[in-house]
Amino acid sequence: MKLNRIMIMAGLGLIVTLLSACGDKQSQAQNSSAKEQQTFEWKLVTTWPKNFPGLGHAPEEFAQKVRKMSNGRLKIKVYGAGELVPALEVFDAVSQGTAEMGHAAAYYWKGKMPAAQIFGAIPFGMNAQEVNGWLRYGGGLKLWRDLYKPFGVIPFPGGNTGVQMAGWFKKPITSLEDFQGVKMRIPGLGGEVLKKVGGIPVSLSGGEIFTSLQSGAIDATEWVGPYNDLAFGLYKAADYYYYSGWHEPGSVLEFEVNQKAYESLPADLQEIVATAAQAVNADMLDEYTARNNMAMQTLIDKHQVNLLPLPADVIVALKNATVEVMKEQSEADPQFDNIYRAYVAFQKGVSAYHHISEVTYYRNRDDVH
Repeated sequence: MKLNRIMIMAGLGLIVTLLSACGDKQSQAQNSSAKEQQTFEWKLVTTWPKNFPGLGHAPEEFAQKVRKMSNGRLKIKVYGAGELVPALEVFDAVSQGTAEMGHAAAYYWKGKMPAAQIFGAIPFGMNAQEVNGWLRYGGGLKLWRDLYKPFGVIPFPGGNTGVQMAGWFKKPITSLEDFQGVKMRIPGLGGEVLKKVGGIPVSLSGGEIFTSLQSGAIDATEWVGPYNDLAFGLYKAADYYYYSGWHEPGSVLEFEVNQKAYESLPADLQEIVATAAQAVNADMLDEYTARNNMAMQTLIDKHQVNLLPLPADVIVALKNATVEVMKEQSEADPQFDNIYRAYVAFQKGVSAYHHISEVTYYRNRDDVH
């Protein structure tokens, strides 16, 4: 009888345990289901004017993709520069949670993290195709996310404009001497290089460029390329348009996501955010490839723009100055040095391959008639 009682009690204990486990699983399933049905509303701030071609369209397109893919469970409202926060305070807004997301360029945050400039553009560095390869398959994205992690921000590649133009100048550039004392809007490492050759870099958001150039507050500016430069009407404020862009050969844009906000999303919405960012990253380069060509023809044919190449001695001087700047930056900041070494290692490999593939192909295609 005693043995039977013990067996009965053990059986009851097992049943209670199983029922409790089932209850826990059911509760977890209900909580998970509830989270998957929860809706979220986010704010996305940018450094660009609202709906500006290319740069401004990208965050709008991102928000639309996320809304459609999530069936309305994640709605994102986009704010242009100055609508919610000033253009150059986007990173702080995302880090502090004022907005869940931002769209910008990493070199704007060099005051916080000198190494952030590497994830924007490096003079004479990798082009769009190459830098995307480094970020996605060469370890670059991990380095980028490790850099932003102390600020509670997760970066995603958010577009690329390709090789940019060298910029607009009020006076012609015939030699390196013509750069002396020139006040030029140029951000990031390009600005440091300009300083080396005697120019004066000025940091301005996109919305400030035209009036500054027109008023004489600056003597020259780089912005992006024909597509965006035409939209800003820069041809009305400067007579000389120079190529090719040495300072931003593959200008990476970024989506910044507040880490806590991202981690509060269910797994499927996290994946939707990542997938939409990747789609926009690819789409922007396609857009600029198509639009720059048409805009350049408009600038030349309709507006009679003086399109000129930078003199060879100027390019040599800028390249030599770039070597000095990168050496100084690496010596001043171990974090910069570590990331730049990884960047250079990938660039050497991809450049060698592209020399026998892409470069040779372009030469053969364009020279053979």
